[in-house]
Amino acid sequence: MASRGLVKYFGVKNWNFSVSKFPFRAHQKCSDCGQLFGTAVILTSSRCLLTDKQALSGYGNQTSHRKLHTSNHLLKKKDYYEILGVARNASVKDIKKSYFQLAKKYHPDTNKDPDGVKKFQEVSEAYEVLSDDGKRKEYDSWGTTSEQMGMGAPPPGGQGFGAQSWQFHSTIDPEELFRKIFGEAGFKTGSFGEDFSESKFGFGAAQEVSMRLTFTQAARGVNKEITVNVVDTCPKCNGSRAELGTKAIRCHYCNGTGYETISTGPFVMRSTCRYCAGTRMLIKFPCVECEGKGSSVQRKKVVVRVPPGVEDGQTVRLPVGNKELFITFRVDKSDYFRRDGPDVHTDAEVSLAQAVLGGTIRIQGIYEDHTVQVLPGTSSHTRLRLNEKGLKKVNTTSGYGDHYVHIKVKVPKKLTEKQQALMLAYAELEDDTPGIIRGITYKKDGSKVCYEGSDNDLLHQVREALSETQKTIASVAPEEIGKKLSDNVEHTSSDTKRGEMN
Repeated sequence: MASRGLVKYFGVKNWNFSVSKFPFRAHQKCSDCGQLFGTAVILTSSRCLLTDKQALSGYGNQTSHRKLHTSNHLLKKKDYYEILGVARNASVKDIKKSYFQLAKKYHPDTNKDPDGVKKFQEVSEAYEVLSDDGKRKEYDSWGTTSEQMGMGAPPPGGQGFGAQSWQFHSTIDPEELFRKIFGEAGFKTGSFGEDFSESKFGFGAAQEVSMRLTFTQAARGVNKEITVNVVDTCPKCNGSRAELGTKAIRCHYCNGTGYETISTGPFVMRSTCRYCAGTRMLIKFPCVECEGKGSSVQRKKVVVRVPPGVEDGQTVRLPVGNKELFITFRVDKSDYFRRDGPDVHTDAEVSLAQAVLGGTIRIQGIYEDHTVQVLPGTSSHTRLRLNEKGLKKVNTTSGYGDHYVHIKVKVPKKLTEKQQALMLAYAELEDDTPGIIRGITYKKDGSKVCYEGSDNDLLHQVREALSETQKTIASVAPEEIGKKLSDNVEHTSSDTKRGEMN
């Protein structure tokens, strides 16, 4: 009514909330906003305003000083992160944990300090903003939220009158927010509605842990022991929730019904009893160890059964008590095995003679060693497959991957005198050389000869041996050669059978 009277008196065009239209005599100062005011004038300051009747009738004392405030102490922006004691990049879990600690500290039921109510409201206000993704994004961008002005969004740059007068008005009563999180019985229901108490080991049971494994442990599976926080029966009261030597009695606040009737003016509400939390029993001396919850956070060793074939970064769910624990595996790399899903790859070296003539090699497998057959004429990068000798498939009930062996021919870097003589002799006899061999010269007839090794007695001996062998083969009839080869084959097969019997 005061503003309407002044607008009517001065007119709409001459009315300005931010500028005084005429000087005034100041006799007193407002204790809230610091504005000077007098007794026989009308104040049109934007911060404090006297009604026209009060000003003209001489009401200028501080008790009748009517205030339409947007005071400086309210205009001051609050740092919600500082109020909750968390970093600006804190997670929602950390914000909720900090709110729980501070709300428990400043709640009127546990804190009788007169300033505790104000701090409890500030903590609730900060949590309401930072726990909501939308409000928190606006607050981080503009230092406020769109609800603080009752508008859709703050203006760009935060300029103008609105940028100085935004003030958050919570849409939820602090006590209502508190009960929404902690339940109808407040702290009596435990941390965030849980029926256990925190302890020196932590705020709650572990939800996610990381476990490091070697490649062999991950491939074959292992039972590994870890130490984690679990919620278990209180070791002191053994779950009775009462101190030793005491016991629970019938709640006399609700007469054992578990409900209480609360009268608020003309309204009557029936809710869960705040003292016994609906249990109908009252513990006069609650257990100090578990705060009367019967369960507490404890540090215990848990054996985790790691299934064979788990991969790096894979997460499994493990039931621990009445909770679930998510375990993420960190598998070390192997110097020998290379993994590709359930398949594994390894490298195997063979000698030059094995590659040319064939043979067998022994390789290491996931569960056991394997003997691999090398065929004659095997070249480097040849891949051999060992069917179902890989890792166990985790996502299926049965089945294994394959083990792939990559052959690498090991070429000798240094040769003995005999090896060099043999290689030179072989080079002279080689027919499909794609280029030129160092030390070998081509004759006009297309044959090859080694002049660098002409003074090598071993090379001459090899040449003579090869020449005599060719002459012998030429003098023997073909049927005799076939007979000798047949005898050699039969002799070899009989030796093999005797070896198998032994």
